[in-house]
Amino acid sequence: MSYSSDFFDNEGDNIISDGELKERIETCKEYINDGQAFFNIDYIEETLQLCFEYDLAEDGFFIADSVLDIAPYNSEFWQYKGIFLNNLFEFEEAYEAFSKAISLNPNDVETLINKSVSEDNLGMFEDAVETLQLALSLEPNNEEAIFSLGVLFERQEEYKKAIEYFQKAVELDDTYSEAWYELGYCHEFLNDFEKGLAAYNRFLDLEPYSSSGWYNIGIINIKQGKYEKAISNFELSIALRDDFSGAWFNIGVAYAKMTRYNDSLKAFMKASEIDPFDELVWYNLGQINEELENIQHAIDCYDKAIKLDEEYFEAYLSRGYLHNLLGKYELARQDFNKAITITSNSFEAWYAEAELEYSMGKLNSSISSYKKALEIDPNNFDVWYKLAEANIELGKWEEGIKAFDSCIMIDPKNASSYYGKAKAYFFLNQAQNAINSLKHAFNIDPEIKKKFEREYPDVKSSRLFKKLLEENQS
Repeated sequence: MSYSSDFFDNEGDNIISDGELKERIETCKEYINDGQAFFNIDYIEETLQLCFEYDLAEDGFFIADSVLDIAPYNSEFWQYKGIFLNNLFEFEEAYEAFSKAISLNPNDVETLINKSVSEDNLGMFEDAVETLQLALSLEPNNEEAIFSLGVLFERQEEYKKAIEYFQKAVELDDTYSEAWYELGYCHEFLNDFEKGLAAYNRFLDLEPYSSSGWYNIGIINIKQGKYEKAISNFELSIALRDDFSGAWFNIGVAYAKMTRYNDSLKAFMKASEIDPFDELVWYNLGQINEELENIQHAIDCYDKAIKLDEEYFEAYLSRGYLHNLLGKYELARQDFNKAITITSNSFEAWYAEAELEYSMGKLNSSISSYKKALEIDPNNFDVWYKLAEANIELGKWEEGIKAFDSCIMIDPKNASSYYGKAKAYFFLNQAQNAINSLKHAFNIDPEIKKKFEREYPDVKSSRLFKKLLEENQS
């Protein structure tokens, strides 16, 4: 929608003051109340344009709606009404207003584009696409309609399709900065970083003072492992917008990737000062404090993250590990149990719970938790091995052997699994099976034989053992 040149200077800057605009709005209301709206329609329309520019949606809606009481067949004012309703998040009413405008002027491309916005906000994706395609049938090279189609597909995460439309938009207008920006985002999401950088750089040629443009280039550099470059990009975005907590956050991420933990800590602290209600910042502060071995500070940070988000699974898990490290086993167990209640299909939570129970000597409970972890990750060697050990400690020899068999299926070259089986067979007095397992273990890792001799000095000197071992080695 174009704006009246009477209220903009040559550079496109609005020269009307807030007080003057409020006065114009009151004048429009007086015209409407006095029945003079029809004779001052141009003045009212210019005021509506300014209401849109200044985001005075309620005033704009009131004026447009009032004019429609006396001019119900004016498609332009139905469109204004729809635009202001969109801005007020009244999407259903906006959709109805645009539909009315189109019924009065079916070939108005601008109204069709605005109607597609309401359809998109109402979740009517296919209708929005159809509306924009109708607009393009009327104006095949309408850049805004092409761009809007790209946005629709981008929101559906159909990035390749979105790229087609954004690319067409910039081919039609190489100075279409918004299209270059979205083009960069789509390429970035598809990990086509060179094209993403090219699009963002072109955007910055057009919008050099965009903090988000420099920020997004920084994100691509982080993804490429170019951490120094990323930090420079984020610092530039902060220079343009000093309260940019996201940029400080990602400076912290970049420094952490470089293991410069003290610098990372300072960046995350700055992010927390700007936005103290971002639980992700506090979680990362906890992670950095862990790296710096500031354990209690890390726990305090996780506490804050959890206060901001009571369902923060990772924070409970991390805090639980630290409580376990400090020997606060009951607190650790509470955290792991909470993590499990938040997401019952978390391998990490069940494994952490199992390890804690095992360390506390609660072997039966640990076995149950190991099994829960294996339901999620059935090919995890470490969990099968821990499950085998827990069963062996409880004297559940057969169950231990089965768990070691699963270990062997996952990693046939692991000598410890065969050695564990052998020990279980010895307890079951199944000498031949024990010897067979030992032979496999010794063949894979000869050092295992020394371990066996240290642990079972009586068995190694047994004539029967020597005879059986010799037979199996022949």
